[in-house]
Amino acid sequence: MSNQDHIQQFQQELTTSISTSTFIKMSLGNYQGNEKELKNIYVRKVKIKRADMLSFTYRYKTRDIFKNYPVDEGVHMIAQLISNDFKVCTLFTTQKELILEHHKKGGIAVRESLVKGNVVPDLAHNKEKKRLIKPAADKNYLHDLNITDEQGEVFKNAQDKYKQINQYIELLSPMIKELPAGSLKKVADMGSGKGYLTFALYDYLQSVLGLDVQVTGVEYREDLVDLCNRIAVKSGFTGLNFAEGSIQDFDASSTDLLIALHACDTATDDAISKGIKAGAKLIVVAPCCHKQIRKEIVKGKKKNELNFLTRHGIFLERQAEMVTDGMRALILEYFGYKTKVMQFISDAHTPKNVLVVGVKTKDSPDIRKEVLEKIRETKTYFGIGHHHLERLLGLEA
Repeated sequence: MSNQDHIQQFQQELTTSISTSTFIKMSLGNYQGNEKELKNIYVRKVKIKRADMLSFTYRYKTRDIFKNYPVDEGVHMIAQLISNDFKVCTLFTTQKELILEHHKKGGIAVRESLVKGNVVPDLAHNKEKKRLIKPAADKNYLHDLNITDEQGEVFKNAQDKYKQINQYIELLSPMIKELPAGSLKKVADMGSGKGYLTFALYDYLQSVLGLDVQVTGVEYREDLVDLCNRIAVKSGFTGLNFAEGSIQDFDASSTDLLIALHACDTATDDAISKGIKAGAKLIVVAPCCHKQIRKEIVKGKKKNELNFLTRHGIFLERQAEMVTDGMRALILEYFGYKTKVMQFISDAHTPKNVLVVGVKTKDSPDIRKEVLEKIRETKTYFGIGHHHLERLLGLEA
Protein backbone atom coordinates (compact mmCIF):
# COMPACT_ATOMS: atom_id res chain seq x y z
CA MET A 1 0.00 0.00 0.00
CA SER A 2 1.40 3.42 -0.99
CA ASN A 3 1.86 6.34 1.38
CA GLN A 4 -1.08 8.12 -0.23
CA ASP A 5 -3.27 5.04 0.26
CA HIS A 6 -2.38 5.00 3.98
CA ILE A 7 -3.30 8.67 4.31
CA GLN A 8 -6.60 8.14 2.47
CA GLN A 9 -7.37 5.14 4.69
CA PHE A 10 -6.68 7.24 7.78
CA GLN A 11 -8.82 10.10 6.45
CA GLN A 12 -11.68 7.68 5.75
CA GLU A 13 -11.48 6.28 9.28
CA LEU A 14 -11.63 9.83 10.62
CA THR A 15 -14.64 10.75 8.47
CA THR A 16 -16.49 7.57 9.44
CA SER A 17 -15.86 8.06 13.17
CA ILE A 18 -17.22 11.62 12.97
CA SER A 19 -20.33 10.63 11.02
CA THR A 20 -21.08 7.72 13.38
CA SER A 21 -20.42 9.81 16.53
CA THR A 22 -17.61 7.51 17.66
CA PHE A 23 -14.89 10.16 17.24
CA ILE A 24 -13.33 11.28 20.54
CA LYS A 25 -10.21 13.26 19.64
CA MET A 26 -7.07 13.38 17.51
CA SER A 27 -3.50 14.37 18.26
CA LEU A 28 -0.87 15.42 15.73
CA GLY A 29 2.74 15.32 16.89
CA ASN A 30 6.41 15.23 15.86
CA TYR A 31 6.07 18.48 13.94
CA GLN A 32 8.64 18.97 11.18
CA GLY A 33 7.27 22.12 9.56
CA ASN A 34 8.54 25.69 9.35
CA GLU A 35 6.29 27.40 11.91
CA LYS A 36 8.44 28.42 14.85
CA GLU A 37 7.59 26.96 18.30
CA LEU A 38 4.55 24.93 17.11
CA LYS A 39 4.71 21.53 18.80
CA ASN A 40 1.36 19.73 18.53
CA ILE A 41 -2.21 20.09 17.34
CA TYR A 42 -5.14 18.52 19.18
CA VAL A 43 -8.56 18.14 17.55
CA ARG A 44 -11.95 17.34 19.02
CA LYS A 45 -15.55 17.57 17.88
CA VAL A 46 -17.74 20.27 19.44
CA LYS A 47 -21.21 21.72 19.03
CA ILE A 48 -21.38 25.46 18.49
CA LYS A 49 -24.85 26.93 18.09
CA ARG A 50 -26.15 23.41 17.46
CA ALA A 51 -23.72 22.83 14.56
CA ASP A 52 -20.98 20.18 14.57
CA MET A 53 -17.50 21.67 14.31
CA LEU A 54 -13.90 20.51 14.69
CA SER A 55 -12.01 22.43 17.35
CA PHE A 56 -8.25 22.71 16.78
CA THR A 57 -5.86 23.51 19.64
CA TYR A 58 -2.50 24.67 18.30
CA ARG A 59 0.00 23.98 21.08
CA TYR A 60 3.01 26.31 20.94
CA LYS A 61 5.96 26.46 23.28
CA THR A 62 4.53 29.34 25.33
CA ARG A 63 0.85 29.60 24.31
CA ASP A 64 -2.17 27.81 22.86
CA ILE A 65 -4.29 29.05 19.96
CA PHE A 66 -7.85 27.76 19.45
CA LYS A 67 -9.67 27.68 16.10
CA ASN A 68 -12.93 26.04 15.03
CA TYR A 69 -13.69 24.76 11.53
CA PRO A 70 -16.65 23.11 9.77
CA VAL A 71 -16.21 19.34 9.77
CA ASP A 72 -15.41 18.93 6.05
CA GLU A 73 -12.89 21.75 6.09
CA GLY A 74 -11.29 20.39 9.26
CA VAL A 75 -10.94 16.87 7.83
CA HIS A 76 -9.31 18.27 4.69
CA MET A 77 -6.86 20.30 6.80
CA ILE A 78 -5.94 17.22 8.84
CA ALA A 79 -5.21 15.27 5.65
CA GLN A 80 -2.85 18.03 4.49
CA LEU A 81 -1.13 18.26 7.88
CA ILE A 82 -0.44 14.52 8.20
CA SER A 83 0.81 14.38 4.60
CA ASN A 84 3.43 17.05 5.15
CA ASP A 85 4.31 18.51 8.56
CA PHE A 86 3.24 16.09 11.31
CA LYS A 87 4.95 12.73 11.35
CA VAL A 88 2.78 11.02 14.01
CA CYS A 89 -1.00 11.21 14.22
CA THR A 90 -3.31 9.31 16.57
CA LEU A 91 -7.07 8.99 16.08
CA PHE A 92 -9.04 8.10 19.23
CA THR A 93 -12.52 6.64 18.81
CA THR A 94 -14.89 4.85 21.15
CA GLN A 95 -13.86 1.55 19.58
CA LYS A 96 -10.17 1.81 18.69
CA GLU A 97 -7.03 3.90 18.44
CA LEU A 98 -5.48 4.36 15.00
CA ILE A 99 -1.88 5.58 14.69
CA LEU A 100 -0.34 6.87 11.47
CA GLU A 101 3.45 7.26 11.56
CA HIS A 102 6.03 8.43 9.02
CA HIS A 103 9.25 6.40 9.04
CA LYS A 104 12.64 8.04 8.62
CA LYS A 105 13.20 6.24 5.31
CA GLY A 106 10.05 7.82 3.85
CA GLY A 107 7.44 5.12 4.35
CA ILE A 108 4.15 5.40 6.27
CA ALA A 109 2.66 2.77 8.57
CA VAL A 110 -0.80 2.60 10.10
CA ARG A 111 -1.53 0.45 13.12
CA GLU A 112 -4.56 0.10 15.33
CA SER A 113 -5.52 -1.25 18.73
CA LEU A 114 -8.96 -1.94 20.19
CA VAL A 115 -10.21 0.08 23.15
CA LYS A 116 -11.44 -1.63 26.28
CA GLY A 117 -14.42 -0.12 28.03
CA ASN A 118 -17.02 2.39 26.90
CA VAL A 119 -15.89 5.98 26.29
CA VAL A 120 -18.46 8.67 25.50
CA PRO A 121 -17.38 11.64 23.32
CA ASP A 122 -17.61 15.06 25.02
CA LEU A 123 -19.16 17.62 22.65
CA ALA A 124 -19.11 20.58 25.04
CA HIS A 125 -17.48 23.61 23.42
CA ASN A 126 -16.09 24.70 26.76
CA LYS A 127 -15.97 22.48 29.80
CA GLU A 128 -18.34 24.67 31.71
CA LYS A 129 -18.92 24.53 35.39
CA LYS A 130 -22.24 23.06 36.41
CA ARG A 131 -24.57 26.03 36.83
CA LEU A 132 -27.43 26.22 39.29
CA ILE A 133 -29.32 28.57 36.98
CA LYS A 134 -29.30 26.85 33.61
CA PRO A 135 -30.33 28.71 30.47
CA ALA A 136 -33.35 27.18 28.77
CA ALA A 137 -36.01 28.18 26.29
CA ASP A 138 -38.70 27.99 28.99
CA LYS A 139 -36.93 30.48 31.30
CA ASN A 140 -38.73 33.57 29.97
CA TYR A 141 -37.14 35.95 32.42
CA LEU A 142 -33.61 35.27 31.11
CA HIS A 143 -34.79 36.15 27.60
CA ASP A 144 -36.78 39.20 28.70
CA LEU A 145 -33.73 40.48 30.61
CA ASN A 146 -31.64 40.08 27.42
CA ILE A 147 -29.42 37.32 28.79
CA THR A 148 -30.55 34.56 26.41
CA ASP A 149 -32.16 34.32 23.00
CA GLU A 150 -35.54 32.68 22.40
CA GLN A 151 -33.89 29.23 22.22
CA GLY A 152 -32.23 29.68 25.63
CA GLU A 153 -28.70 30.31 24.33
CA VAL A 154 -26.73 32.88 26.37
CA PHE A 155 -25.85 35.96 24.31
CA LYS A 156 -22.13 36.52 23.89
CA ASN A 157 -22.33 40.00 25.42
CA ALA A 158 -24.28 38.62 28.41
CA GLN A 159 -21.81 35.90 29.43
CA ASP A 160 -20.39 37.97 32.30
CA LYS A 161 -23.84 38.76 33.67
CA TYR A 162 -24.85 35.10 33.42
CA LYS A 163 -21.72 34.03 35.32
CA GLN A 164 -22.34 36.73 37.92
CA ILE A 165 -25.89 35.48 38.49
CA ASN A 166 -24.69 31.92 39.00
CA GLN A 167 -21.87 32.87 41.33
CA TYR A 168 -24.37 34.81 43.42
CA ILE A 169 -26.67 31.78 43.67
CA GLU A 170 -23.72 29.45 44.36
CA LEU A 171 -22.64 31.64 47.29
CA LEU A 172 -26.15 31.88 48.73
CA SER A 173 -27.05 28.22 48.23
CA PRO A 174 -25.12 26.66 51.17
CA MET A 175 -26.22 29.48 53.49
CA ILE A 176 -29.87 28.94 52.60
CA LYS A 177 -29.59 25.17 52.98
CA GLU A 178 -28.22 25.61 56.51
CA LEU A 179 -31.35 27.44 57.64
CA PRO A 180 -33.85 25.36 59.65
CA ALA A 181 -36.24 23.47 57.39
CA GLY A 182 -39.38 25.44 56.62
CA SER A 183 -38.04 28.67 58.15
CA LEU A 184 -37.52 30.60 54.91
CA LYS A 185 -40.82 32.19 53.98
CA LYS A 186 -40.12 35.83 53.16
CA VAL A 187 -37.17 37.31 51.23
CA ALA A 188 -36.41 40.99 50.58
CA ASP A 189 -33.88 42.13 47.98
CA MET A 190 -33.10 45.77 48.72
CA GLY A 191 -32.13 47.89 45.72
CA SER A 192 -32.99 45.19 43.19
CA GLY A 193 -32.35 47.31 40.08
CA LYS A 194 -33.29 45.49 36.88
CA GLY A 195 -33.85 42.33 38.91
CA TYR A 196 -31.28 39.97 37.39
CA LEU A 197 -30.29 38.50 40.74
CA THR A 198 -33.79 38.73 42.25
CA PHE A 199 -35.31 36.64 39.45
CA ALA A 200 -32.48 34.11 39.63
CA LEU A 201 -32.87 33.73 43.40
CA TYR A 202 -36.63 33.18 43.14
CA ASP A 203 -36.11 30.68 40.32
CA TYR A 204 -33.57 28.78 42.44
CA LEU A 205 -35.70 28.80 45.61
CA GLN A 206 -38.84 27.70 43.80
CA SER A 207 -37.61 25.50 40.93
CA VAL A 208 -34.51 23.90 42.44
CA LEU A 209 -35.19 23.81 46.19
CA GLY A 210 -38.97 23.56 45.86
CA LEU A 211 -39.63 26.22 48.53
CA ASP A 212 -42.87 28.16 48.85
CA VAL A 213 -41.48 31.66 49.40
CA GLN A 214 -42.47 35.26 48.88
CA VAL A 215 -39.65 37.30 47.32
CA THR A 216 -39.87 41.10 47.04
CA GLY A 217 -37.46 43.29 45.11
CA VAL A 218 -37.33 46.85 46.44
CA GLU A 219 -36.36 49.50 43.89
CA TYR A 220 -36.67 53.28 43.82
CA ARG A 221 -36.98 53.63 40.02
CA GLU A 222 -40.60 53.22 38.90
CA ASP A 223 -39.78 52.14 35.33
CA LEU A 224 -37.64 49.22 36.56
CA VAL A 225 -40.31 48.15 39.06
CA ASP A 226 -42.96 48.11 36.32
CA LEU A 227 -40.67 46.19 33.96
CA CYS A 228 -39.79 43.55 36.55
CA ASN A 229 -43.40 43.06 37.65
CA ARG A 230 -44.43 42.49 34.02
CA ILE A 231 -41.68 39.90 33.54
CA ALA A 232 -42.61 38.16 36.83
CA VAL A 233 -46.24 37.84 35.73
CA LYS A 234 -45.23 36.63 32.28
CA SER A 235 -42.93 34.01 33.86
CA GLY A 236 -45.68 32.73 36.16
CA PHE A 237 -43.66 33.66 39.26
CA THR A 238 -46.62 34.17 41.56
CA GLY A 239 -44.47 34.51 44.68
CA LEU A 240 -42.25 37.27 43.21
CA ASN A 241 -43.10 40.95 43.17
CA PHE A 242 -41.31 44.28 43.01
CA ALA A 243 -42.13 47.28 45.18
CA GLU A 244 -41.36 50.91 44.41
CA GLY A 245 -39.69 52.93 47.16
CA SER A 246 -36.57 53.42 49.23
CA ILE A 247 -34.93 50.93 51.54
CA GLN A 248 -35.69 53.27 54.44
CA ASP A 249 -39.43 53.25 53.73
CA PHE A 250 -39.88 49.54 53.02
CA ASP A 251 -41.66 47.45 55.65
CA ALA A 252 -39.26 44.53 56.19
CA SER A 253 -41.09 43.00 59.15
CA SER A 254 -41.09 39.20 59.28
CA THR A 255 -38.33 39.04 56.64
CA ASP A 256 -36.31 35.82 56.95
CA LEU A 257 -33.62 36.60 54.35
CA LEU A 258 -32.58 40.17 53.61
CA ILE A 259 -30.24 40.98 50.73
CA ALA A 260 -28.70 44.27 49.61
CA LEU A 261 -26.21 44.10 46.77
CA HIS A 262 -24.29 47.27 45.93
CA ALA A 263 -26.60 49.59 47.86
CA CYS A 264 -24.68 52.87 47.87
CA ASP A 265 -22.98 54.16 51.02
CA THR A 266 -25.36 54.36 54.02
CA ALA A 267 -28.16 52.58 52.08
CA THR A 268 -26.32 49.38 53.04
CA ASP A 269 -26.65 50.41 56.69
CA ASP A 270 -30.37 51.06 56.16
CA ALA A 271 -30.73 47.53 54.82
CA ILE A 272 -28.75 45.89 57.63
CA SER A 273 -30.77 47.84 60.19
CA LYS A 274 -34.02 46.64 58.60
CA GLY A 275 -32.80 43.04 58.71
CA ILE A 276 -31.69 43.22 62.34
CA LYS A 277 -34.94 44.82 63.48
CA ALA A 278 -36.93 42.18 61.57
CA GLY A 279 -34.92 39.41 63.23
CA ALA A 280 -33.91 38.08 59.79
CA LYS A 281 -32.27 34.67 59.96
CA LEU A 282 -29.81 35.60 57.22
CA ILE A 283 -28.51 39.02 56.15
CA VAL A 284 -26.33 39.31 53.05
CA VAL A 285 -24.94 42.63 51.80
CA ALA A 286 -22.36 43.62 49.19
CA PRO A 287 -21.52 47.21 50.22
CA CYS A 288 -20.72 50.00 47.79
CA CYS A 289 -19.36 53.56 48.07
CA HIS A 290 -18.11 53.94 51.67
CA LYS A 291 -18.38 57.73 51.73
CA GLN A 292 -19.72 58.28 55.24
CA ILE A 293 -16.78 56.83 57.15
CA ARG A 294 -14.24 58.29 54.72
CA LYS A 295 -15.63 61.77 55.43
CA GLU A 296 -15.46 61.05 59.16
CA ILE A 297 -11.81 60.00 58.93
CA VAL A 298 -10.90 63.12 56.92
CA LYS A 299 -12.81 65.37 59.31
CA GLY A 300 -11.28 63.75 62.39
CA LYS A 301 -7.70 64.26 61.15
CA LYS A 302 -6.49 61.64 63.60
CA LYS A 303 -2.75 60.99 63.60
CA ASN A 304 -1.86 57.32 63.96
CA GLU A 305 0.52 54.65 62.64
CA LEU A 306 -1.42 54.46 59.36
CA ASN A 307 -0.91 58.10 58.35
CA PHE A 308 1.80 57.13 55.89
CA LEU A 309 -0.88 55.15 54.02
CA THR A 310 -4.01 57.25 54.43
CA ARG A 311 -2.29 60.43 53.20
CA HIS A 312 -2.75 58.84 49.75
CA GLY A 313 -6.34 59.08 48.52
CA ILE A 314 -6.59 55.56 47.12
CA PHE A 315 -5.32 54.02 50.37
CA LEU A 316 -7.66 56.24 52.39
CA GLU A 317 -10.56 54.94 50.31
CA ARG A 318 -9.56 51.32 50.89
CA GLN A 319 -9.05 51.94 54.60
CA ALA A 320 -12.49 53.51 54.84
CA GLU A 321 -14.00 50.45 53.13
CA MET A 322 -12.39 48.05 55.59
CA VAL A 323 -13.25 50.12 58.65
CA THR A 324 -16.87 50.63 57.51
CA ASP A 325 -17.50 46.95 56.82
CA GLY A 326 -15.51 45.78 59.85
CA MET A 327 -17.73 47.89 62.10
CA ARG A 328 -20.83 46.58 60.32
CA ALA A 329 -19.71 43.05 61.13
CA LEU A 330 -19.15 44.02 64.78
CA ILE A 331 -22.62 45.55 65.03
CA LEU A 332 -24.17 42.41 63.55
CA GLU A 333 -22.32 40.36 66.17
CA TYR A 334 -23.67 42.63 68.90
CA PHE A 335 -27.19 41.63 67.83
CA GLY A 336 -26.46 37.90 67.84
CA TYR A 337 -25.28 37.28 64.28
CA LYS A 338 -22.36 35.09 63.34
CA THR A 339 -20.53 37.06 60.66
CA LYS A 340 -18.41 36.21 57.67
CA VAL A 341 -16.76 38.44 55.06
CA MET A 342 -15.95 36.92 51.67
CA GLN A 343 -15.42 37.73 48.01
CA PHE A 344 -18.62 38.17 46.06
CA ILE A 345 -17.57 38.30 42.40
CA SER A 346 -14.31 38.85 40.57
CA ASP A 347 -12.95 42.26 39.68
CA ALA A 348 -13.77 41.51 36.04
CA HIS A 349 -17.40 42.35 36.82
CA THR A 350 -17.20 45.03 39.50
CA PRO A 351 -14.56 46.56 41.75
CA LYS A 352 -16.87 46.25 44.76
CA ASN A 353 -16.50 42.58 45.61
CA VAL A 354 -16.90 42.17 49.39
CA LEU A 355 -19.84 40.23 50.74
CA VAL A 356 -20.75 40.67 54.42
CA VAL A 357 -22.90 37.84 55.78
CA GLY A 358 -24.72 37.63 59.07
CA VAL A 359 -26.36 34.40 60.25
CA LYS A 360 -28.69 34.74 63.23
CA THR A 361 -27.67 32.68 66.25
CA LYS A 362 -28.51 32.98 69.93
CA ASP A 363 -28.02 36.41 71.47
CA SER A 364 -24.86 36.57 73.56
CA PRO A 365 -25.18 39.39 76.12
CA ASP A 366 -21.70 38.53 77.40
CA ILE A 367 -20.00 39.75 74.22
CA ARG A 368 -21.99 42.97 73.85
CA LYS A 369 -19.77 44.96 76.18
CA GLU A 370 -16.69 43.70 74.36
CA VAL A 371 -18.16 44.62 70.97
CA LEU A 372 -19.12 48.11 72.09
CA GLU A 373 -15.61 48.66 73.44
CA LYS A 374 -14.09 47.54 70.14
CA ILE A 375 -16.35 49.96 68.24
CA ARG A 376 -15.38 52.78 70.61
CA GLU A 377 -11.67 52.03 70.20
CA THR A 378 -11.99 51.95 66.41
CA LYS A 379 -13.78 55.30 66.32
CA THR A 380 -11.16 56.87 68.60
CA TYR A 381 -8.23 55.49 66.60
CA PHE A 382 -9.52 56.77 63.25
CA GLY A 383 -11.16 59.95 64.54
CA ILE A 384 -14.66 58.79 63.60
CA GLY A 385 -17.57 60.71 65.12
CA HIS A 386 -20.18 58.07 64.36
CA HIS A 387 -21.00 55.10 62.13
CA HIS A 388 -24.40 55.43 60.45
CA LEU A 389 -25.45 51.89 61.35
CA GLU A 390 -24.77 52.34 65.07
CA ARG A 391 -26.85 55.51 65.00
CA LEU A 392 -29.75 53.73 63.27
CA LEU A 393 -29.71 51.01 65.94
CA GLY A 394 -29.24 53.31 68.94
CA LEU A 395 -25.74 52.11 69.81
CA GLU A 396 -24.03 55.46 69.56
CA ALA A 397 -22.47 56.34 72.90
